[in-house]
Amino acid sequence: LTLLLGLPLALTTELPTCTPLVPVTFDSGTVPRLLGDWIYIIGASKYPPHLEELKVIKYAAFSLLPGSHEDEVNVTEIMRMNETCVMRNTSKIQVFRENSTLMHVDENVTATAKLIQSDKDFLILNHFNGNFPGLSLSARTPNVSKEHLEEFRAQLHCLGFTDEEMFFTS
Repeated sequence: LTLLLGLPLALTTELPTCTPLVPVTFDSGTVPRLLGDWIYIIGASKYPPHLEELKVIKYAAFSLLPGSHEDEVNVTEIMRMNETCVMRNTSKIQVFRENSTLMHVDENVTATAKLIQSDKDFLILNHFNGNFPGLSLSARTPNVSKEHLEEFRAQLHCLGFTDEEMFFTS
């Protein structure tokens, strides 16, 4: 009887709509569209090295510049980690066109991600390092609409992240 009485309530409860993440299929225009300046907005990760960094990043901006090969992008990063400003200009992103994957190499730390289809002014990366999921959103400007942020947060919830595991920059 309890099951039957609770059924109408269960049927009216809305489940979050989880839009599948669709990776970009790389073509000759993909890498040139990525070049330029980006502001890191929000991210979540279960990968321990990334999680530790996300907890202390207060602001991050980066520039993607052509590398010495067509499948390489140079990265310059400016970050405020707690109260310390850090500038890095020694890292690279390797582009693997055959499986549409990006690999960020910074000293001895490697991170792999798929570029997700989105608006041209957004850079959404689906990070995968071992069995540790992650998702990040960067934008061409620091101003992201509330609707875009809510949509991104909903996607993080769909991937199993809690609000406490989401890290915004200022």
